[in-house]
Amino acid sequence: LQPLFKTSYSCSKVGDPRPGQSYKGGHFCAFLPDNKEGQKTAELLRKAFEHGLTFQIKSCNGEERVTWGLIPHKTSLSGGKARNGYPDSQYLREVRTVL
Repeated sequence: LQPLFKTSYSCSKVGDPRPGQSYKGGHFCAFLPDNKEGQKTAELLRKAFEHGLTFQIKSCNGEERVTWGLIPHKTSLSGGKARNGYPDSQYLREVRTVL
């Protein structure tokens, strides 16, 4: 499974580095195994996204940007845990614990 998150320009909220200021969005791609556990995890990630928990706003050189939040995502099909990729036999258990 390959969830794709697309954010556009928007206005930051209370708790962000500069509430009320606009920030730059982006395309974010993550990977999950296409099996029962991967599908359960995808549903939990969808709920986290709907509650605004997937991303955070960070200030970089005076510009607000969307970045991944604290929920771990696999952004590569290879490279192992150290590079946010697979193989990582503990990932689904770890991400469900966070969620």
